[in-house]
Amino acid sequence: MTTDADYQRQAARKKRIIDARIEKAQEERGVLVVNTGHGKGKSTAGFGMVARALGHDMRIGVVQFIKGAFSTGEEAFFRRFPEVDYHVMGEGFTWETQNRERDIAAAEAAWAQAAKMLGDARYDFVLLDELNIVLNKQYLPVATVLETLQARPPMQHVCITGRHAPEALLDYADTVTWMELRKHAFKAGVKAMKGVEL
Repeated sequence: MTTDADYQRQAARKKRIIDARIEKAQEERGVLVVNTGHGKGKSTAGFGMVARALGHDMRIGVVQFIKGAFSTGEEAFFRRFPEVDYHVMGEGFTWETQNRERDIAAAEAAWAQAAKMLGDARYDFVLLDELNIVLNKQYLPVATVLETLQARPPMQHVCITGRHAPEALLDYADTVTWMELRKHAFKAGVKAMKGVEL
């Protein structure tokens, strides 16, 4: 059993370590975050960052690359804010469209919109939802995306979501979160529910 004295020593040690890390981390610049993996929550975490950015009076750009065949709670909510420039550019999941040429054309149109935002210093935060899927399916060249990300305004933050993020993007990113699937209600026969999935 941990005594009060042990607990206090451990907490004091942890505080020294954290304080030293905070003191060392003094660089201020835009951060690239990638949320990937097979688990639920990649887009949800990205939209959580949109909410956080709104709380700091930031201007935000959102481009959704795949979703588009159905409306989502995120879209309905964030369109209420004039600070959010929201673009749903996909035609739905690729197994629904079943047309590679159309999927590539949709991806290219979405990327054109995203590239404008990434080149505009008025956007403090840009969410590129499901871009990883587009890159994995080779609808867009990874090199083009990396080149644009590298040339973006120095203080602009970007979050990219979706399964199968390419290694080159993972290497370039500042923060990578890998969502791991342990269990999913859909696999047990529960339909996608508003407020949870949509």
